[in-house]
Formats: sequence, C-alpha cells, structure tokens
Amino acid sequence: MDASTQAAPASRVKLMSGEEYRESLRQYKPRVFVDGREVASVADEPAFRPGVNALAFTYDYALHAELAPIALATQHSRNRVVSRMLHVNESAGDLLNKLEAVRVLCQETGCAQRYLAHDALNGIGQAVAHIDDAKGSTEHRARFDAYLARVQDEDLSLGIAMTDAKGDRSRKPHQQANPDSYIHVVESNGKGIVISGTKAIVTGAPYMHELLVMPSRNMGREDEAFSVCCAVPVDADGITIVSRPAGRPGEKLEHGDALFSRKYGQATAVVLFDKVFVPWERVFYAGDWEHSHVLTYSYATHHRHSCIGARAGFGDLLIGAGALMCEANGLDPDRKSSLREPMVELIKITEGFFACGVAASVYATQDPHSGSFMPEPVFANIGKLLLATQIYDMHRLAHEVSGGLIVALPGPDEDHNPATAASLAEVLRANPDIPYDKRIQTARFIEDLTASYQGGWYSLISLHGGGSPAAMKQEIWRNYPLGNKVELVERLLERGVVHDPRRAITRNRQPGRCCDAGCSVPGQPVMVPMPASRKADDHGPSMN
Repeated sequence: MDASTQAAPASRVKLMSGEEYRESLRQYKPRVFVDGREVASVADEPAFRPGVNALAFTYDYALHAELAPIALATQHSRNRVVSRMLHVNESAGDLLNKLEAVRVLCQETGCAQRYLAHDALNGIGQAVAHIDDAKGSTEHRARFDAYLARVQDEDLSLGIAMTDAKGDRSRKPHQQANPDSYIHVVESNGKGIVISGTKAIVTGAPYMHELLVMPSRNMGREDEAFSVCCAVPVDADGITIVSRPAGRPGEKLEHGDALFSRKYGQATAVVLFDKVFVPWERVFYAGDWEHSHVLTYSYATHHRHSCIGARAGFGDLLIGAGALMCEANGLDPDRKSSLREPMVELIKITEGFFACGVAASVYATQDPHSGSFMPEPVFANIGKLLLATQIYDMHRLAHEVSGGLIVALPGPDEDHNPATAASLAEVLRANPDIPYDKRIQTARFIEDLTASYQGGWYSLISLHGGGSPAAMKQEIWRNYPLGNKVELVERLLERGVVHDPRRAITRNRQPGRCCDAGCSVPGQPVMVPMPASRKADDHGPSMN
C-alpha cells in the first residue's frame, strides 16, 4: 500500500482533566437536593465531593500515556481517539480493554461510576440499529450517531436513568395507579416530545453532564407511551434530583476515620421529570415497544460485564489490605496456613469472577444490526452472579485475616490525646517493624470498606446493581446451550439425535467454541498486554 492510499492517523478528541471536569460542572445549574436542602453548586458541595473526586479521577487517568491502551479507544467510524468510557465496541479486544480499564479505575475509587455511560451507549446503539433495520430506515441511527459524536468530542459524563420507581411491582406500566411511577411520553409534536415520571437509583446523577433515559423493562402494546429512550441535560427544565451524599465526606467512624469513603464515593438519586421537553435530535426512539427488549437485554449484558471489572478492583483493595494487616499483626501467611488459606480464597473469588469477564470478552459476538460487539451473555451473567453472591464472603475473609482490631480500636481522637496516645501506641503495636500508626491505619481502612455503612453499601450495590441474582440466573438459563449437552448424551446413549425445534429442552444450541467460524471474527484485535495496569500506584494519579 503506497502512502497515498494509507488511512489518515486517528485524531484525538480534546480530553478534559479532572479539574476541567470540576469546572465544567459549574456551567450547569441542576435542581438538586441532598439531606433536605437545595444545593447551590454541585462541584463545590461537600456532600458530593467524594463522588466528584471519583469522576475527576477517570478524567485524569485517561491523560496518562502509559494507560492509553486501556483508557482510550479508536472509534473507526469517525477515525477519532476517544475516552474508553464513551466508546462503542468494535472488537472483542475492546471489551477486554474496557474490563481492564474499569478494574484499574475501581482499584483507586472503589466504584468509578462513569463506565455506565459505555454500557448504555453500546446498548442504545444496538437498539436503534434493530429498530431501523425493522423499519427500513436510518433515522434512529443518525440521531444516535450524531449524539455519540458530540459526547465523545466534548468528553462528557453521562448518568443512566434506567430504573423506574415502578410502583406496584405486580402491575405493568400502563396499569399503575400513578403513571409517574414510570417515565412516559405525555405529549409529542413536530419539535419533540414531553416526558414525565420518576427514575430511581440514578448513579452519580448530581455530578453528571447529561442523563440517558432508558426503559427498565420489556414493554407491551399498551405500554407504548412508556417505551422511550432519549438524552437530557442534567439541568433541563422540569428535572429535580433528590440525592444521597456520595461516600462519607468529613465523617468520623465510631472507631476511626472514614479513610477511603471520605475521599471517594458514589451518590445515588431519585430523578423526578415534570413535563420535560426533549427535542427530536435527542430522542433515540419513542413508542417502539416491539423492540424495547433489545435495549434492556443488551444494556444489562454490557453492564454486568463492567460490574465484573469494578468489583475485581474492589477485591484488589481487600487483598492488599488483608496482606498488610497480616504483616502488621506480626504474622506471615507463608508460615501460617490459617491465614494463607483465607487469603487464597479471597484471591480465588476475585480472579474467578474476573476470569468470567475475560471469557465473556474473548467469546464476544458481533451484533448483526449495529456491528458492535457484546459480551457473551452466559459468562457475563455467571461472573456478575458470582461477585453478587460472594461479596459477603470477600468481606468475611478480609475480617478473618485481619482480626477483631478493625472494629475494636479506640476512636481516632485518642491518637492525639496526650493522656492516652503514648500508652496505646506502645501496647497496640504488634510487629516491631511496623509502627503503631501504620497498623491502625490499615485496620481503619478495612473497617471503612467492610464493617461500616459504606461497607454495607458496597455489599448491597454488588448484590443488586445491574439486576438481581434472580435476573442473572434467568439469563444464564435462557442463553445456556442446554440443547447441545442433551444431544451429546443422547448421542453417547446411541438414541439417534433428531433436531426438533418444538422440543423445549433442546431449543438452546450454539456453534462450538473452538474456531473462528464458531466463536469469533478472524483477525480481530486483542487486548494490548498490560499486566502492570492493575498496579494502581504505578499508573494512576492520586487525588487529594
């Protein structure tokens, strides 16, 4: 290929720094309430500082050259290098890189939050492509592509307004006594649509730039008004955000400082929509109830895959803190099996569900409508199910190797009390090579992550974030190729296997996972090896 026919190198969008992100929030004026009071400036609100810190870190880490292979991605349709958090996957390698990027981010922040934008953009891209192909149109794709280009070029943070208030769980949206328990279209005209309703559990809502509104369930014909997907600025007229604080800013625990969660945290909010106008260029679809399942399914699969990377990063924190606590207690896991075995169990759990994420990436499938790649659903759901149900074991194992000191320490004020500090430093020191203050700092770190309000929050968000365990079990059963296993045994029993599509037990089948024709596209790019990328201290900037 001569120089004249070579593709031009991809140009990089202007990425924001963490400080530029903070300043950008000051350009928005959302109506936000926290702790019963209205917030004047989200960027300067102490109750949201840990959440803003977490988002700012995602911006700063993307500026580090050594992290570029996982932090950035090339959107070849535009020949632009963009943030990985805003990229629509073009290969299995993209999914591997995203998984690793989320793990690195969550090692530092506990929950980076911004990766939800990646999951939603990929899901919406698949949904609009399905709708257009069914209608013989390009209208929905065009709107989404234009919006995607803008958020990539402006390097925005997007909140995901998916979970509706739902009302009576036994009733469908159109059957609710209060229609505002679900987002729905109340008016449509030549300029756009008007939506009302309530979205609950919107992650990071106060400190996002825009909200992606998506249906939370499959819709029927009677639910046409509730089948709507669109984008709105966080400060659009008619939007009210009622939020929890992010983390534990400035709080002292009963037995120690909130060393981690006063620095990084996550706000969740209820978002009320009261006749919010959305122009057509921001409406990805409205009324297309027949295809509502495409978005709910694709987003859930992408998001559960991302959750695997997120909780692996959290697991890295517990593994490192547990090892430090063993050392500070004067004990060596190499010599004490009672410590080595729970440490290995903690490693097994963390790397076990992360391996499912890797498998879901490697066996990714290309969506025939949008051309984007989606994680293999069985592995993605198994990985998420494992972390959801084993998060409590992770906490228990960290407690087991650390001892009861993590909740038995006197409060941090005693560290500076001249009447007690010297005595405590003398008697509570264990390993002569580890100063007292280093031992108690590690203990309070583990307390904050596992035995505090924030620790309970991590448990619950791991269990139900991205769907309940029941939802994941349903997807595993629905997608698992049980038919192949039944036919395998029938062949070994020499029964004579006959494919019968009417036979429910053999309905789910798939090609073999052994060759390019069966599981992947020949020549697709793979993840750039970055084994050191899991060492947050070596790669990520530190937030003060």
